[in-house]
Amino acid sequence: MSAAAVENPTKRASGGSFLIEDLRPEDVFTPEDFSAEQKQIAEMTANFAEEKILPQVAEIEAKKFDVSVKLMREAGELGLLGVDVPEEYGGLGLDKVTSAVIADRIAVSGSFSVTFSAHAGIGTLPLVWYGTPEQKAKYLSKIATGEWIAAYALSESSAGSDAMNIRTQAKLTEDGRHYVLNGEKMWISNAGIANLFTVFAKIDGEKFTAFLIEAGTLGLTVAAEEHKLGIRGSSTCPLRLEDCKVPVENLLGEAGKGHHIAFNVLNVGRYKLAASAIGGARKSFRDGVRYAKERIAFGKPISSFGLVQEKIADGAVGIYVGEALIYRTVGAIEAALAGLDKHSPTYTQDVQKRIEEFAVECSILKVWGSEMLERVVDSTLQIHGGYGYVEEFPAERSYRDARINRIFEGTNEINRLIITGWMIKRALQGRLALLPAIKQVMDEVMAGPTAKASYEGPLAEERALLSSAKKLGLFCAGAASQRFGTDLAEQQEVMGALADVLIEVLALESAILRTEKMAGKSALAIKMTKYYAARSFRIVETASERVIAAVAEGDMLRTQMAIFRRLAKHEPVNTVTLGREISAVMVEAGRYTL
Repeated sequence: MSAAAVENPTKRASGGSFLIEDLRPEDVFTPEDFSAEQKQIAEMTANFAEEKILPQVAEIEAKKFDVSVKLMREAGELGLLGVDVPEEYGGLGLDKVTSAVIADRIAVSGSFSVTFSAHAGIGTLPLVWYGTPEQKAKYLSKIATGEWIAAYALSESSAGSDAMNIRTQAKLTEDGRHYVLNGEKMWISNAGIANLFTVFAKIDGEKFTAFLIEAGTLGLTVAAEEHKLGIRGSSTCPLRLEDCKVPVENLLGEAGKGHHIAFNVLNVGRYKLAASAIGGARKSFRDGVRYAKERIAFGKPISSFGLVQEKIADGAVGIYVGEALIYRTVGAIEAALAGLDKHSPTYTQDVQKRIEEFAVECSILKVWGSEMLERVVDSTLQIHGGYGYVEEFPAERSYRDARINRIFEGTNEINRLIITGWMIKRALQGRLALLPAIKQVMDEVMAGPTAKASYEGPLAEERALLSSAKKLGLFCAGAASQRFGTDLAEQQEVMGALADVLIEVLALESAILRTEKMAGKSALAIKMTKYYAARSFRIVETASERVIAAVAEGDMLRTQMAIFRRLAKHEPVNTVTLGREISAVMVEAGRYTL
């Protein structure tokens, strides 16, 4: 593999603009745009997952961590660990799309996927972005090859989602040569196998700062493995720091600026989690379809039963939309990074700023991807019936493993608040033209019924639904802002419902743009987009009603509900027939296919 530049057809978009702008199919990046190199890496990673990881899942789940460590070194030999590491430090320095492709295709085991992601993502990027040349030279080549395993230690028993509330303290010694750390860290992935930890503490109880600590450092204790519901084959331990002396040269970044490291890395962690969710869903879906073909009941395969076909269709559509959503967003991030000078002294800061531009999309990906995976693994277990509930079949393990994703990288509740709050903040800063868009929609709906825009093509109805969803999102945001003003952030239920609308707008638009970009080459893609649009708009309707009921009463409520019904009016789609047709293709293939 080389670090050659990858052509990206994506239009340079600004974060959050999906609610107020209409893009053309040619403006977005989709899986169909993968370069020859990206396809090659995807195939290589998938082969590694099938041939190396899957045959050793039983050993991984039995906590034989030497197996995982060996697999990590083999992944390092293939270059899979160094995709985000610059070439001068032993990595490949490839694009963000390729990085997401690897996270996607390697995710056939929840446990190993966590080991891989904790190392290659949040374990590596802080050093890539904030390390001194000396720190990078010392550690990055070992991390890129898998010789050393990395871990990221932020969470504490009293500071999970509230990361800035950590209690771990750091004090400079009198001779100025070391920091002495005291405190504890909880739920640290890779802790039992890690050689290098990125640990967060407050200098003098105030300055939030990151430190690089090597395993074996005096005063650093890795406690016993946690006994977890899922991802049992990944190492998760608490850390104890008792007068742990860390050389001053191992301070990462700037003293008091550790929050930049913690939060900027999370944006990448979120979109990579979504990519892993797609890969995990693809694997679980295959297990479900194959069992449905083999299981005979009442004299025929259960794949011929309508309610099983419905589950298969739901899963296939979820994977299709998830692919559109993740690669559209990561493609937009890559387009935003294009043209940056890698030799500029501010290069890493510029990279972080441009990724942060898409913080709302990264949170949407995390929420949507983790919840899509949850539905797929649930359906796979249900298709297996009683067998799905026993450890002999993979459905049980996938079901348990998927649950953590709604907690990782910020809970889905926190991310829903981020989604809405970030959009409002950007609007108030004048960096997103959301307020004029809200005013335009409010003026339009209050003026009375108007003719709806007409669209052409096989997805004309879905385009109309998308337009209505955007208007509903803007209308509800305006109504909520009028009702609560600056206190809107305290109305978490309303914020969450608004986030659900925003999530579905981005997901539905991504699916439509991907399908339209195929220019009629896939009848199956059209069916899946229609199927998803019906489900998506139901979510938008429910969330919008929830907001309106919370912000209005009496005559105002009746007026706003009349507007809501006008915006939400549409003809239903026959998802029963669509679902059967989608399922038939998947059953014949025995897996997700397009």
